[in-house]
Amino acid sequence: MTQTTNINRQVVLASRPFGAPTAENFNFITSEKPTPKAGEVLLRTVFLSLDPYMRGRMSDAKSYADPVAINGVMVGGSVCRVEESNHSDYVAGDWVVAFGGWQDYSVINGSELLKLDKNMAKPSQALGVLGMPGLTAYMGLLDIGQPKAGETVVVAAATGAVGSLVGQIAKLKGCKVVGIAGGETKCNYAVETLGFDYCLDHKSDDLAEQLAAVCSSGIDVYFENVGGKVFDAVMPLLNSCARVPLCGLISQYNATDLPSGPDRLSSLMGLLLVKRIKMQGFIVFDDYGHRYPEFSEQMVKWLMAGEIQHKEHRVEGLENSVSAFIGLLQGENFGKLVVRVGPDNIA
Repeated sequence: MTQTTNINRQVVLASRPFGAPTAENFNFITSEKPTPKAGEVLLRTVFLSLDPYMRGRMSDAKSYADPVAINGVMVGGSVCRVEESNHSDYVAGDWVVAFGGWQDYSVINGSELLKLDKNMAKPSQALGVLGMPGLTAYMGLLDIGQPKAGETVVVAAATGAVGSLVGQIAKLKGCKVVGIAGGETKCNYAVETLGFDYCLDHKSDDLAEQLAAVCSSGIDVYFENVGGKVFDAVMPLLNSCARVPLCGLISQYNATDLPSGPDRLSSLMGLLLVKRIKMQGFIVFDDYGHRYPEFSEQMVKWLMAGEIQHKEHRVEGLENSVSAFIGLLQGENFGKLVVRVGPDNIA
């Protein structure tokens, strides 16, 4: 079933997963198209962003945001067309960024929307390089990581929506950049297209040895979005006064118990103390939403100058969002994962 003018297709949370999500944790339902009230705007989803943080919203564990309710629509950022507006700042046909979720139509207060240029050539960029992943990379690296020319920056998930930008920004700041990614194809892309100095395959049995060899002077900034064995390889190489921006731990999102092996906590705490390492977590819109204009201005300049490359992994159809999301958590995507839910314009 494709997007229509009168039916609202929705993907809802059917049950909370134990471990990795499966198709059975979701339901695909239909409902009537909603009607906006005063101050509200009716939106039609054109592009839906799929991101790792959504796995956390499927759990009811205490976190920085409320979980998705059972039978509630899955949350997510979206690029939409305004269909009907009861807000003075918007008219039908406008492009906007919203938090509309996994559905065809949503009603949102106009104060919660971000208007896009109506002539924007690639609106889906507002979910990637010019959106949340871009802001995450920019602020996490520059505000927390504070890289200096000549330093060594390591980033995991190096070809993902965030990691690919972290590495490129670090290169623009004069750093040596080492990426870690999954597989030869992604590693080659990081070096040949993104301009990383090295990229290592996290599937290699000797990852720790390879990382030590290419980071012979240690690691000054490690942008953490994976965790697990990758951080185990990074930790002994962190230099004194190293900085570790922490934006995600995708390797652990499906975990049902603590990792096997010795307790690493005391070793980590000792390392942070002795080497005076700064390790700081951040929630990008909570901590840096007010600095979006600063980021946007700079990122647009880099894009126009050809200094930033980005890759979009596009999936066609809302009906394929579940399988695409499950694949995302398994590292199957190559670039920013976006679902085209509907056409730019609909009759």
